Amino acid sequence: MTATIVALASGRPPSAIAVIRVSGPAAHGAIATLAGPLPPPRRLSLRPLHDPTKGILLDTALVAIFPGPATASGEDLGELHLHGGPAVVTGVLAALTALPDVRLAEPGEFTRRAFANGRMDLAQVEGLADLVAAETASQRSQALALAGGALTRLAEGWRERCLAVLAEAEAALDFAEDEADVAERLDEAAREQLVAMASELAGLLADSNRAARIRDGLTIAVTGPPNVGKSSLVNALSMRDVAIVTAIPGTTRDALEVPLDLGGVAAVLIDTAGLRETEDPVEALGIARARDRAAAADLVITVATPDEVPTASSDGLLVVNKIDLGEPDVLPAGAIAVSVVTGAGLKTLRNWLVDWAQAATRPGEPALLAHARHRAAFAEAEAALLAAAEAPEPVLRAEWLRAAAHAFGRIAGRVGVDDVLDRIFSRFCIGK
Repeated sequence: MTATIVALASGRPPSAIAVIRVSGPAAHGAIATLAGPLPPPRRLSLRPLHDPTKGILLDTALVAIFPGPATASGEDLGELHLHGGPAVVTGVLAALTALPDVRLAEPGEFTRRAFANGRMDLAQVEGLADLVAAETASQRSQALALAGGALTRLAEGWRERCLAVLAEAEAALDFAEDEADVAERLDEAAREQLVAMASELAGLLADSNRAARIRDGLTIAVTGPPNVGKSSLVNALSMRDVAIVTAIPGTTRDALEVPLDLGGVAAVLIDTAGLRETEDPVEALGIARARDRAAAADLVITVATPDEVPTASSDGLLVVNKIDLGEPDVLPAGAIAVSVVTGAGLKTLRNWLVDWAQAATRPGEPALLAHARHRAAFAEAEAALLAAAEAPEPVLRAEWLRAAAHAFGRIAGRVGVDDVLDRIFSRFCIGK
């Protein structure tokens, strides 16, 4: 018999309200044991909750029940809306799990049951995990699209196109002997269609880096010589004292990462070690790491002072700091002059970064291939379609088309995803 699971579905106590969710065949009976007569389905009713073994009052709560399978988990489900004190939550959970066949849920188990019962597909599950982790508006929009089934519909549309061409390929087999001219025309039409489909997929895959940047955040490395104010600039942009600032050269030894919200786009600001020649092995290691991070970053901000202004780099942004001590003789085109001390130029710099982030991610446009699993499936399908277009025989073409359709089927979790299920559901909290 399937166990009934229970967990706190809201934030960690103390809180004003706590929500405990119960799902499984004994869910309604377990709630009735504590709350007495149950309210009608899908209606909140106020009930006293008693510990059935001790007979003591645990709390007065709002109770709701939801009959399966039309529930979030696809099973009978119930919710208790309690006062959010730690003692209340602990007491109610203890009373519920003391009942037969009721236990605490494992991480992601509610969502896993929803997947197993057909209430969500795997891409929607991944979207829900992204939604829980979303910190910016663009991440939220992307996660909502994925959780709402946008990628599933896209993959299913591609799968249907593959199956349609597969049907034509199998029809060509029927004509192969008796009507060779018909078979040849079908063969040529299929090749052209497959090449066009592969080209469309290549465009989607080329845009997948943008989707990954929205989900994971843009990376901005702040580099330059020691004592030009890199750490002070990081603190000013993040509006927090996260980096240590001293007058001693080489204070920053390792890369420090600071999250940043650039007009709804997630970014990570990386404060790196000052670039200079040094005999200190620890500082030298920090400088090597700084160069590596700069090479991999989406944007490099090079910080300088007015007395030592380099030529602006074409692939980054030059920021001249400490203009409160004097203006630079020449400010290179595209450079931004600021003073972390007085705040001069910082608004211009923030606006520049917001515009850059918007241009890099185009958050208003759909970007669905944010997960490596999704990109791999679409890349596999593209390769299969190209192989099908080049196949010398209709039989081989049909096999490659089946492989492409299989790859698209993995997006929703219909086929071949057993090896990734545990990894995906482990990302969820207990109450999900």
